[in-house]
Amino acid sequence: MSLLTHPNARELTKSVRATVLVFKDPRSQELLSRIERVAPSEANALIIGETGTGKELVARHIHHLSRRSKEPFVAVNCGAFPETLVESELFGHEKGAFTGATANKAGWFEAANGGTLFLDEIGDLPLAMQVKLLRVLQEREVVRLGSRTPVPINVRVIAATNVNLADAVVAGHFREDLFYRLHVATLRLPPLRERPGDILPLAEFFIQEHCQRLGYNRATLSQDAERVLLAHSWPGNIRELENAIHHALLVCRNEQVQPNDLHLVDLLPLARGQEEHSLAVPAPQAADALDAVLNDLFEKNLPNLYEYIEETLFRSAYRFCHSNQLQTGRLLGISRNIVRARLEKIGELG
Repeated sequence: MSLLTHPNARELTKSVRATVLVFKDPRSQELLSRIERVAPSEANALIIGETGTGKELVARHIHHLSRRSKEPFVAVNCGAFPETLVESELFGHEKGAFTGATANKAGWFEAANGGTLFLDEIGDLPLAMQVKLLRVLQEREVVRLGSRTPVPINVRVIAATNVNLADAVVAGHFREDLFYRLHVATLRLPPLRERPGDILPLAEFFIQEHCQRLGYNRATLSQDAERVLLAHSWPGNIRELENAIHHALLVCRNEQVQPNDLHLVDLLPLARGQEEHSLAVPAPQAADALDAVLNDLFEKNLPNLYEYIEETLFRSAYRFCHSNQLQTGRLLGISRNIVRARLEKIGELG
């Protein structure tokens, strides 16, 4: 069994990304074989997979196996920048290029020169930036914002997305020429539910890791807990599994994890809109209780009541989903970007 871990795994406790990958399941072993064939080439690569499946870990492994392994590996989340700063972040800027540009600054392409640039969530890149990215890939040079002088670059680009870029092209949200430029070597990273052979090895890894961090004696999984883990659909993939194990270790008794300790929330059928799993109407008792709480708040005539209720809802949902932004978004029926922005506003994110 092969295992990959993120070099800064413990710093990513609030992230939805996966921090470890194992290759035990036959589908994972097939993927590893493909990675090993793609890595030595200089071709751009596109990694397709759901959030939390380990796309950055795959990109890092490609870099490690390539001739560029001694050069920088730079990971950039394209969905994390305000649209007004994307160009400056990727391509750099000159002093005075815009208000606040007090010094020359190299962009991420220059920072990765000689090595590999990993562009995560490439589907979130604005169309205007897609045009400029395409030109950089074609010309192999960048022009900093506020400059007319091109800077030669030698960078291998690995892009990743959790959306179907072909559908995005048809919908007019992603440029077809850029799609084909990135689509030279494609790796599809299966979600955890499609590689069940990886579930228990990952769970055992997280048990060992978190017991060591918490100072606990080594815990074990009961047979019932193992069955529950294997039957779960894992909408949050590897990060959800790690959160579940972490929670279980905090509450389990006699150093053995039982099914109820895992506190799993199966949101996948709801997220996919399957008719047989349609949202149920809340029980009358629950609706009455909620009405009673709201009426009590109305009578108190609190200032900024709407914001207070909304903030309380977000905090409760976030805690319920073990600080998993993806699951929180699915639970509330909103996008992860909206969840992230709201959590930043209310101070739940560091």
